[in-house]
Amino acid sequence: MTSSSQVPSRARLVIIGSGFAGLAMAVRLKQQGEHDFVILERASDVGGTWRDNTYPGCACDVPSNLYSFSFAPNPHWSRAFSTQPEIQRYLRDTARRFGVLPHIVFNSGVTDATWSEDEQEWVVGSEAGTVRCRVLVSAAGPLSEPAYPNIPGIEKFKGTKFHSAHWDHDHDLAGERVAVIGTGASAVQFVPHVQKAARNLTVFQRTPPWILPRPDRPVPPAQQRVYAALPLLQKAVRTGVYWRQEAMLPGLVHRPGLLKGVEKLALAHIKWKVKDPVLREKLTPDYKIGCKRILIANDYYPALTQPNVEVVTDQVTRVTAHGVVTSDGVERPADTIIFGTGFHVTDIAIADRVRGRQGETLAEHWKGSPQAYLGTSVSGFPNLFLLVGPNTGPGHTSVVFYIESQVAYVLDALRRMDQHGLSSIDVRPDVQEAFNDEVQRRMEGTVWTSGGCGSWYLDENGRNTTLWPGFSFELRRRTKSVDLSLYETTAGNSR
Repeated sequence: MTSSSQVPSRARLVIIGSGFAGLAMAVRLKQQGEHDFVILERASDVGGTWRDNTYPGCACDVPSNLYSFSFAPNPHWSRAFSTQPEIQRYLRDTARRFGVLPHIVFNSGVTDATWSEDEQEWVVGSEAGTVRCRVLVSAAGPLSEPAYPNIPGIEKFKGTKFHSAHWDHDHDLAGERVAVIGTGASAVQFVPHVQKAARNLTVFQRTPPWILPRPDRPVPPAQQRVYAALPLLQKAVRTGVYWRQEAMLPGLVHRPGLLKGVEKLALAHIKWKVKDPVLREKLTPDYKIGCKRILIANDYYPALTQPNVEVVTDQVTRVTAHGVVTSDGVERPADTIIFGTGFHVTDIAIADRVRGRQGETLAEHWKGSPQAYLGTSVSGFPNLFLLVGPNTGPGHTSVVFYIESQVAYVLDALRRMDQHGLSSIDVRPDVQEAFNDEVQRRMEGTVWTSGGCGSWYLDENGRNTTLWPGFSFELRRRTKSVDLSLYETTAGNSR
């Protein structure tokens, strides 16, 4: 891949990250005629979470036609739900096709970013050098930093251990005793593959997920050719998928009782796939469906019924040199431990590296509960825009739709800064507070907060600061344009 070899000393915009969000921002900038920007990417390739997560079975749980850019439809998706390698190829092709690669500096992870009030600019330090910019866009994403469990003795384990986001492809699991800790979205996908290779597999489950059948299928080559010849047809299919996904929202937010039919389907799925009543009871959730992320899989339950698999629901208390000990005092031997324990979603690493007007970091400003106006602007951090920021995650549809909505907001902010000759804009604290109060008020009574579970949607203070509590088209409408009266502005050169 041809990219920039060094960090420029100055640019109008700096974008952190080259996953879906960073690439969307970059492509739209170029389409608007803005070329004075640089993308700082910590790795050696684009793709974000789809570059990092290469575990066996990794795939998307949103239909392919919706989990892609509206400005870059792909008529050649091979499946209804695309796999990680195919999504990664799509992102590489998009970066190349729209001329984004020359703007990317790889191996340039951001180490710090500080707002200079005197100069009205951001000073961004990276592993490849320092760049000054007027506008900083964080597209680091909430699924970028793997979360490891804090288990006593884990450092004493003499076998192999790794997180699903850092899969050790050089390590052969054949004939091994494997322990999997965690049963979230990643584990549901990789466990069936591990089961086939391992001599014994022990799955340590804290809370069973709700799992629906995965309605996946190959997309015939003839259908791909039709999409290529008739792009409007694929667009119509995408629209249909979008509204089907939106139909889930009322049950998640307004009337959880509407999800009873979905819950019955999930229960029937367990009953159909798991005949052993003891195992079935272990795998049946005791909280409302939708409280945690609803997963889709056809091979997870069958894998757990195999004779070389044990599902353990007792709490993991410690790790020894050769095994995992649970609260019942039993030690189960293991040659390899795989962590399927998710990511730092509400405590993203970049928040510790970005300092605003008062010298405090985003993490210090948030105090454990991230918040931003429209999930994008943070008071006290001028000219900083977050993509997939607080409360802009989808609980029912494609994150790409949310990303494109926020990108449009950033583009409008840039236009208005140019039109009015502004060097900086900073959302008013009362505006941010009122918006956050509205979001948390609307979150009350949703299945995410009253469904009887603990999930990664909740921050350390117990607030759901991850999801948007409404229809995705509402967020798109509200991010269509910037109201400068809601911002503190400073006159000066906008570039």
